[in-house]
Amino acid sequence: MNEPVLRRALLAIAILGLGFGIGVWQSGIGSIQPDAIWTAATLPVVVTLAISILRDFWIGRIGVDAIALVSMSAALLLGQSLAAIVIAIMYAGGTVLEDLARGRAERNLRALTDRAPRVAHRKSEDGKETVPVDQVAVGDELLVRAGELLPVDGILIDDSALLDESAVIGEPLPERRSAGDALRSGTVNAGEAFVMQASAVADKSTYAAIVRMVAAAQTAKAPFIRIADRFALLLLPVTLLVAGIAWYLSGDPIRALAVLVVATPCPLILAAPVAFIGGVSRAARAGILMKGSTALEALAQIRTAIFDKTGTLTIGGAELIEIDVAPNQEADELLRLLASLEQASHHVLADSIVHTARRRNLVLSRPRDVREHRGEGLEGRIDQLSVAAGSRSLVLGDRSLPQWAKSGEERYRNAQALRVFLALDGELAGIFTFEDAIREDARDTVRGLRSAGVARMVMLTGDDGTTAEKISASLDLDAVIADATPADKVATVEAEKAMAPTMMVGDGINDAPALAAATVGIAMAARGGTASSEAADVVVLTDRLQPVADALRIARRTRGIALQSIVAGLALSGAAMISAALGHITPVAGALLQEGIDVAVILNALRALGDWHFEHIRSEKGEGHDAGKAGGLHQMQRDQSPAAHPKW
Repeated sequence: MNEPVLRRALLAIAILGLGFGIGVWQSGIGSIQPDAIWTAATLPVVVTLAISILRDFWIGRIGVDAIALVSMSAALLLGQSLAAIVIAIMYAGGTVLEDLARGRAERNLRALTDRAPRVAHRKSEDGKETVPVDQVAVGDELLVRAGELLPVDGILIDDSALLDESAVIGEPLPERRSAGDALRSGTVNAGEAFVMQASAVADKSTYAAIVRMVAAAQTAKAPFIRIADRFALLLLPVTLLVAGIAWYLSGDPIRALAVLVVATPCPLILAAPVAFIGGVSRAARAGILMKGSTALEALAQIRTAIFDKTGTLTIGGAELIEIDVAPNQEADELLRLLASLEQASHHVLADSIVHTARRRNLVLSRPRDVREHRGEGLEGRIDQLSVAAGSRSLVLGDRSLPQWAKSGEERYRNAQALRVFLALDGELAGIFTFEDAIREDARDTVRGLRSAGVARMVMLTGDDGTTAEKISASLDLDAVIADATPADKVATVEAEKAMAPTMMVGDGINDAPALAAATVGIAMAARGGTASSEAADVVVLTDRLQPVADALRIARRTRGIALQSIVAGLALSGAAMISAALGHITPVAGALLQEGIDVAVILNALRALGDWHFEHIRSEKGEGHDAGKAGGLHQMQRDQSPAAHPKW
């Protein structure tokens, strides 16, 4: 029989037995003794518990449920059948409460698994075929209808798509994606139907990795939970000792029974796993994947944070930070012309320029007569203009800079910035400055980590010292290690870890060894980074740094709640044992009291599922106002035939 069903059946038998026995006692039916009814209803619980304890003992595990078995058996032997049936109800009720609490804590994790993509609409010779998601191959063109899950990771072929990514990265509002952008499996099409090209098979896609991590989170056992188990195990000999002393001093075995009853911590020790599963679930809702409660437990104790620079503290690519514009020219029009020309380029900067223009809703023109000068730039015609874009030497030759451009040139003379010069019909019209900018939320993240108790912040980068020092100064970091090889990164992490629990935050393949070496490795996986994600203990799915601080805060809050539940529960049980030993609590009253303690500590453990302070901050920033609306997009199912899409 299914164990949760068996536990509910035992609870039902015990409750019915108690009620039937009380009815017989009140009616005064002489042929049936209520004690016999209460004993009969208690025995199934005793037998089931004895079998469970023997099974655990066989595999080398001894649990504190043995106290419940001793107390019920002692009550029956002492003729206290009413106390025995009440203990049985409290024990069986506690196990059912455990199931409910664990189910509540795991619900969000199960929801991630349950909504995994199962089918895909693939382009075929006959037009379209619907196939199981595991039959999708890299390179297949797939149609994603409105309201459907993206079946695999891929690249957007159509001009744009609106995606609800809340279930994967925790962002409540739909995001607009442009042609060529990477798409994640498990996100929801919140707009019109679009076509994408598969870039990974289902088993290697983002959502499959999430499901694997969820499975690990549900089965792994944190060191804190194992310590709690051993701590609780001390309660068994202490309880027997206190019960024996109470019996010896009072000469009354009922006092010993009362001590055993109030010491029965049926679901008490489950408070720790409930809290940790709740914390992992809470993190998952924020786009943070903890690889089991062990990672959460370790993260809660971090005192040093090490950051990679490129792609972690910075955006990891060239971002347009300034446009110097000639007199009588407009910045947006110059950007439109530059992006139009760059459509013909294969340079790494070209995609960034085109995406920047499209984000500003600029309408690009088709370039003509394009000539590319390798390493220098491009020349071509846009509309009726001759356009040249690239290095100063290509655009200006030996000519000096005009007066309007000199201040910008001086400003970026020693900066690690890329300057793109743009000329129209041979005249310099604008200068575009690109830089690997610090993430917008980097300063808030550093402040958040410091307020959470991280005492030391280090930046570890393979870049030159000048650039690293500039970023470090703006973020108020404690140390910078520049020009570092992957081996240097590992050595630095090991050295810091020897002094304090250390987390390493990175995103690239070269960060994977350092992530694995740290006490806790945190991978920024929004842009891929399979190697770093595999090596890390915690994976951040959204392309923001703030979840790193959120993860630490969730971990510390969860560990604090678990510790509160265990300490408070055991302290209350200890106080109740002393009171029972002094004769102030009867066995029946003790059973009721102990159940109240168990319910209280489990309800406290369930607080790890929620976090009012975090939600309050998000709503103040305007991030949570449309969360409900975004969530509702999961249910969107509009009937759109493939024929409605021009590519099918």
